[in-house]
Amino acid sequence: MTPTPKTNNVIIRPSPRLPLVILLLSACLWPLPLSPWPTLVVGLFSVFLLVQTYILKLEFSEEDLVVWRGQEELRRFPFSEWMSWRLFAPWLPGLFYFRETKSIHFLPILFNPKELQKQLERRVGHLQQAKP
Repeated sequence: MTPTPKTNNVIIRPSPRLPLVILLLSACLWPLPLSPWPTLVVGLFSVFLLVQTYILKLEFSEEDLVVWRGQEELRRFPFSEWMSWRLFAPWLPGLFYFRETKSIHFLPILFNPKELQKQLERRVGHLQQAKP
């Protein structure tokens, strides 16, 4: 976790686990009959995810989850609109799911999953089921 100069804001460190696992998976596809196409497609996807791992940043402020691309703010997700969140298979490279009042989001975990879960529990609480 990297605290930012702003009070109580935290930026989650990147984790290249998911892109690297997908890259290993692409190498395992080499023996398939359509070789090398499955290997190339999955390998290129893993390179795309690896680049995104180091370009995108998640910043937790007191009121929002902010997604950054470099120095450009892409989107803010106010915690007051969150209905539920969950990390699927955080011990593996998994998915981060959260639901707002108007939309549902699935994101690959390109960040340190332990830090992500700690900040979610601290900022949002234990919203494992949607509010009635």
